[in-house]
Amino acid sequence: MQLVKGMVVRSKSGHDKGKFFVVVKMENGFAYIADGTQRKALAPKKKNPLHLAGTSTVLNEQSLLTDSKICEIIAEFNGRLA
Repeated sequence: MQLVKGMVVRSKSGHDKGKFFVVVKMENGFAYIADGTQRKALAPKKKNPLHLAGTSTVLNEQSLLTDSKICEIIAEFNGRLA
């Protein structure tokens, strides 16, 4: 699955394995991801796209502007799996 800006993804490897994030930008073959709490939108984590599993949820640009909005969306996503 091709990752795009705004897509909700799940980490498949690393210390953050199993956690959900939002792709805030794609650059030079890497995905930059944030969850709104530990990883803020202004300081996203650089991650290899092969280590991410995409979902069918893609957020609009307005949802990516604030960490609180990203955090809300990620919390809803985690709630679906609990």
